Amino acid sequence: MPPDRAVLEELATANRILFQQGVVDGFGHVSMRHPDHPDHFLLARSMAPAMVTADDIMQFDPDSEPTDSDPRRPYLERFIHGEIYRIRPDVAAVVHSHSPSVVPFGIVPTVTLRPVFHMSGFLGQGAPVFEIRCCAGDSSDMLIRDRTLGAALAVSLGEHATVLMRGHGSTVVGQTLRQAVFRAVYTEVNARLQGDALRLGEPTYLSPGEAAASTQTNNGQLNRSWDMWAAQAASSPSSSIVKE
Repeated sequence: MPPDRAVLEELATANRILFQQGVVDGFGHVSMRHPDHPDHFLLARSMAPAMVTADDIMQFDPDSEPTDSDPRRPYLERFIHGEIYRIRPDVAAVVHSHSPSVVPFGIVPTVTLRPVFHMSGFLGQGAPVFEIRCCAGDSSDMLIRDRTLGAALAVSLGEHATVLMRGHGSTVVGQTLRQAVFRAVYTEVNARLQGDALRLGEPTYLSPGEAAASTQTNNGQLNRSWDMWAAQAASSPSSSIVKE
């Protein structure tokens, strides 16, 4: 059973926000757990995020397969979403991206992505890195294209909000769609700031207490960012293309 139209519209808006904020480009995707059937999730058909509308949203079963014999082409990496939802009942939304400032932190093993300012306290004491070679060997295309790889990624994520994917990108989760989008945006921002700081010297990172307290505060302010980003996305050139 499809969710309310408003739910589909918000997920479509999330796609366009992530494009507008430079987290995704022609690739990447965002999903949400079905609000009425928590073992199912909602994700657009395989297409560029900036072009997604409510009518492009598909529904997937617990094995990440389309429901109701939907013939549209799904994303190859939908298993990222399905396997995280399977083991993380607290997660209501998942963002996968290749945002450029984040990628270096997944390929330099001596540096950990850690929160350098209060907007990224959700990174805690550092984002883990998923190494696909551990379960796919050294000749894969780096994509999470089946349940086995999705499950391995979910294990690497653990209880964290963000997991980096070596040579690929990152995956971010949230307890709501708006929180996941917020975290995806500020994972990219933090990576950019941390990279800048490392060129100057050794950064002072948030303490565990500072990270926890700032996360709690930011969780109460999510709509402030969402409303601004949604307005920007609605007025962007890509929005005009979508409406046509």
